[in-house]
Amino acid sequence: MNWIIRSTKKLYCHTNLNNLLDSSWIDISEFNWLVSDLDVVNFSKQELPIDFRENYSILSSENFKKIIESNLQIIWGVISAVKKTENPKFDKENFPYVEGNDNVWNNDQFQVENAVFEITAWDSSYTIVKFKDAELSEKFKNHFDEAIELDKYKF
Repeated sequence: MNWIIRSTKKLYCHTNLNNLLDSSWIDISEFNWLVSDLDVVNFSKQELPIDFRENYSILSSENFKKIIESNLQIIWGVISAVKKTENPKFDKENFPYVEGNDNVWNNDQFQVENAVFEITAWDSSYTIVKFKDAELSEKFKNHFDEAIELDKYKF
């Protein structure tokens, strides 16, 4: 199941990963993380383990945890979780992107072929979370009961 979520009381800033990737529903250490097409506000001004000169970065769960724990708001971006035993499979010439990509609004359209789930931050207004793992999707929905099924969301 795929979800869209906006700011709420529980998730005051849905594009802040510390809020979105709460340890009560996800264990980030199970994955490696591909982040791409990022536009962020780094409120903490601390150095992050991402090279923003590159179109994408592949982060270990340890480095991704530094991102989560920073005071970082994602305005635009794609974040893909891949099992630690795999390398992300994606077109390196056409890396995952958000703006101008209508496929982010379509169910089951993943930009990283072997992603377990994918988060898309859309102009800091929407966060789209897509899952291939039904159990993980259910945990997300139970934690964020305000999430709306992507295919039922109307602008």
